[in-house]
Amino acid sequence: MEDKELIQVETEGHLAIVILANPPVNVLTDQIISELDAAIEEIAKLPDIRAVILRAAGEKAFAAGADIGQFPSLTEETGIQLVDKGKRVFDKLAASNVPVICAIQGLALGAGLELAIACDIRVVEEDAKLGLPETGLGILPGYAGTQRLSRLVGIGKAKELVLSGVLLSGQEAYEVGLAERVVPKGGAFEAAKELAEKVAAKGPVAVANAKRAINEGIELPLAEAQELESYLFSKLVGTADMQEGVKAFKEKRKPVFQGK
Repeated sequence: MEDKELIQVETEGHLAIVILANPPVNVLTDQIISELDAAIEEIAKLPDIRAVILRAAGEKAFAAGADIGQFPSLTEETGIQLVDKGKRVFDKLAASNVPVICAIQGLALGAGLELAIACDIRVVEEDAKLGLPETGLGILPGYAGTQRLSRLVGIGKAKELVLSGVLLSGQEAYEVGLAERVVPKGGAFEAAKELAEKVAAKGPVAVANAKRAINEGIELPLAEAQELESYLFSKLVGTADMQEGVKAFKEKRKPVFQGK
């Protein structure tokens, strides 16, 4: 796949690897967000992709935040336009049919952390630094950080992190539920890739439906969420993938799913 200037996309089997490449700390400028948007669109058109890994180049940072230089000239109108663009792109990533696993090293601050929590699963190195320091700049997290963070770690912990701007180590982020796996320094990408390969080996339609059930169900009352789950289950019954999965189980072999 053709590389962008600040976003690189590689494919490896059923995996797509999206790399933030804006050295030295991968600041999320307007350009890189636009390129990320285009990369998400391109990956969605690749039928063989079953999992996405989002990582960053360099060792200093996954992404150290948004471009602070743009803030002083913002008006109320342009401020809304700025955050709405980021929300739209991050929402598109979150709504992707395939799971997105984020590998975090170094700094994941502000918009960088908001990007990470728009992903499905986060693998973080133990010495990383994560936080939403926006209130120290007189603003608040505007790329859905206040909303997604509270859904991940609970309202009280989200308030503590957002209102104080305190930074967490990778280990601390794992302990509060902000990351799903913590690994030694230098190990985030390989651990994310190992997990992505496990996901890619499962039935892709089943994975997509399961992701939808979790994402949409959490916003619904339990009874309605269970109805959604039943509906999505019913759409898998009788598929070729289900037949293959059951057959492979009986034959004690690995299934070969076609995504049908």
